[in-house]
Amino acid sequence: MDQAERRKYLLHYLLAEREEYRGVAIPQDTEGQKRLLRALFNVRMPQPVTEEFLQVQDAYLQEEIRRKGVTDSKTLPELLPDLYLWQGDITTLRCGAIVNAANSQMLGCFYPNHNCIDNCIHTYAGVQLRRACYDLMQKQGHEEPAGAAKITAAYNLPCDNVLHTVGPIVEDRLTITHENLLASCYRSCLDLAERNGVASVAFCCISTGVFRFPNDRAAEIAVQTVKAYKTSTGSRIKVIFNVFKDLDLEIYRGLLK
Repeated sequence: MDQAERRKYLLHYLLAEREEYRGVAIPQDTEGQKRLLRALFNVRMPQPVTEEFLQVQDAYLQEEIRRKGVTDSKTLPELLPDLYLWQGDITTLRCGAIVNAANSQMLGCFYPNHNCIDNCIHTYAGVQLRRACYDLMQKQGHEEPAGAAKITAAYNLPCDNVLHTVGPIVEDRLTITHENLLASCYRSCLDLAERNGVASVAFCCISTGVFRFPNDRAAEIAVQTVKAYKTSTGSRIKVIFNVFKDLDLEIYRGLLK
């Protein structure tokens, strides 16, 4: 199959899963098909699929990521000992683990085509990731608290693992509790990475954006916490601060001089 054939196969499979989708027409244009496929991935519950579906999905997603362009973390310039800064799409970064800013349900973003990092990571990892998170949460028996972390495989992403952490939500004004919880996210991810033999971790800007943590203070806490962790534990984990916005790039550049 080529990419167009794989995409149509996946669309037909997902539309056939639910009775209410039977009248949905597949768009003729490529971008319309991609939007529909992503939306179907986004809203799909963590239920089993056939082995054939996984083979087609995996080939499709890996080719889509290849076309976006993969960056190997080993090529990034070191700014401070074991500390790096990279602006780009975290789903295209090859490293030991990337960090996902998850919600307390830990199942990904169910909002079709939403541009949050949780949605992007689950989209390009494939349906296996939501199922893996579902199994973890069923075993845990309660929602994930802010400041903690879980680890899963990365499936179709170029990284080896995904670290899922729930950051604090700033409803009104920033408090010391918010700051402590954010610091805990970074420590929990690093500790989990150490225990699982992960050599490099790429952190997104946890809790900024829709969680409304101020970007500059979030970056300060991120850098301070990572430095303190590495000093106190002697960890040699390579830490990549991944940013998407120019604003965050400039903030981290100032902190990592």
